[in-house]
Amino acid sequence: MTSVTQLARSPGDPELQYKGPSSLTSADQLARGLGWFSLALGAVELLSPGSITRATGLEGKETLVRGYGLREVTAGIQTLSVDKHVGLASRIAGDMLDIVTLLPALSTSNPKRDNAKLALGAVIAVTILDCLAYGAVTKVHAQNRGERRDYSDRSGLPRGIEASRGLAGEKTTPAVRAVA
Repeated sequence: MTSVTQLARSPGDPELQYKGPSSLTSADQLARGLGWFSLALGAVELLSPGSITRATGLEGKETLVRGYGLREVTAGIQTLSVDKHVGLASRIAGDMLDIVTLLPALSTSNPKRDNAKLALGAVIAVTILDCLAYGAVTKVHAQNRGERRDYSDRSGLPRGIEASRGLAGEKTTPAVRAVA
């Protein structure tokens, strides 16, 4: 049976001997994991806000939880994109909103107070991960902002301009030269 990777190969192509390490840094991998977590959490918040509000004693806040779900999905998509630092910053801001929303649920009058404490602890733990990922991703992908790179010494022609002159004419067939 032919594998999918063999379908695109021509006879004589070199074969892959081994796979090297991933080009994703540990910061990128953490951001990717947080992005997928954000998508999953957002889906739960969008599809089942009632179960979350009942479990934490925040009945009546289902619309707010749905809004938070939309925010989580958006942040997850951003975190999985090239601009992961934007998604992570959005996640951190969202974590702050989640903490503020959970604080009233810690009231002694809330019969689900213990669940709210667990939820708050989980949000704080994820916030720490988000902050660590944001710092690491920002450090790994930092650019010298405001600096322009100078490529004026590069021609794009590995053998130089003079060696490249006329190469296109030499490579064309006689029929093409006759038309030109």
